[in-house]
Amino acid sequence: MNATTPTDSTEASKASQSDGFAIRVGQSAKRIATSVIPISGGASALLFGVTMFLAIFGVVMVFAASSVEARQGGGSFISAFMRQGLFTVLGIPMLLLAARMPERFYRRFAIWGVLLGMGLQLLVFTPLGEEIQGNRNWLNLGFATLQPSEFLKLALCLWIGYVLFMKSDRIRQFLHAWWPVGLVAGVAIVLVMLGRDFGTVVIMVGLVFGAMMFAGVRLRHLIAPFAVLAVLAIPVVLSSGSRVRRLQHFFDGCTEAEYFDGCWQQLHGTWAMSGGGLFGVGLGNSRAKWNWLPEADSDYIFAIVAEELGMIGATAVLLLYVVMAFAFIRIIREAQSTFTKSVAGAVMTWIVGQALVNIAVVLGLLPVLGVPLPLVSAGGSQTLATLIAVGVVLALVRADRQRQQDGEKPEDVILSVQAKGRA
Repeated sequence: MNATTPTDSTEASKASQSDGFAIRVGQSAKRIATSVIPISGGASALLFGVTMFLAIFGVVMVFAASSVEARQGGGSFISAFMRQGLFTVLGIPMLLLAARMPERFYRRFAIWGVLLGMGLQLLVFTPLGEEIQGNRNWLNLGFATLQPSEFLKLALCLWIGYVLFMKSDRIRQFLHAWWPVGLVAGVAIVLVMLGRDFGTVVIMVGLVFGAMMFAGVRLRHLIAPFAVLAVLAIPVVLSSGSRVRRLQHFFDGCTEAEYFDGCWQQLHGTWAMSGGGLFGVGLGNSRAKWNWLPEADSDYIFAIVAEELGMIGATAVLLLYVVMAFAFIRIIREAQSTFTKSVAGAVMTWIVGQALVNIAVVLGLLPVLGVPLPLVSAGGSQTLATLIAVGVVLALVRADRQRQQDGEKPEDVILSVQAKGRA
């Protein structure tokens, strides 16, 4: 029989105290982390992690893609990097703040948000508006430019989600599903279309249908309006000579005579990707960015990713958006509230859909549309709007899960809102 000495007892006591201290530190760290980063559940954590990685990766790639052009333009070679870094540093706290806001804030803000968004979009047709590369979709604020359509996307996500949430018991009917969503969304999209930004119009149409589909609108009630929009898009596309040339180059290919016209960007994007091979030429060693590839740090940044990081790096970026889509889908499946489902579905269609469109354009699978790669391409408006949108989704997920834990139902919230409205 082994005897226990006083020394053994003391060591055991110290070990127990050490374990208890470690547990308390871990619990405290977890409480602090969840108070700063308000995520609930694995899907939310996955969405937050992928978003942060893409945002930081985007700053690195903007620096790699823009340094030469910025220097040759007479500025500092880190100017674009500093701008993108600044917007990312501003956007991350905005994401965290958006994720901390209560759900009722977004319900109350929905109508005012879409009105504000359309008001800002109208300002592009005033002297404050600025035309860039044929699109009048920017506001010149003097110290910076603002692209209001990016924030109008977010406003539409919230407003459509709120309307469908309040009509949850009737959205299986065609008229209730589309009224007044179709009218307000149509006005917002037309305002962007008048600025000739057809790429943003395509993304906005997609997020409207995404919001409705994931909210529970019948699929057959979405097919007919989509077909009508496809027919109406034909004269819109044919009304622009540049769009017609893009389609011709896409379907017929490029001739030698068209090399310097509409084929330059597409061809040099393809050559950049092929030059990267499997492992790439190394971060910062792109040859295409030496004034060969237009929009190397924005619409065609994926070509620079493929050139510098190779097919492995480009595939990894694509897979990150697939993982983001997986996180969104899990959030939608686990949510009870139509508001959460609709907003998450709209934001997913916007971010992931836009990423797939951008990558497809760079790969030559779609005609040039002029949409950036979310969170990776240079652009302050798109970076801020995208980060805030992810924060909104995290806030709605947290509220939805809290209701589930408390045993509340989404219908209780609807009745409460209706009662306050009557009062």
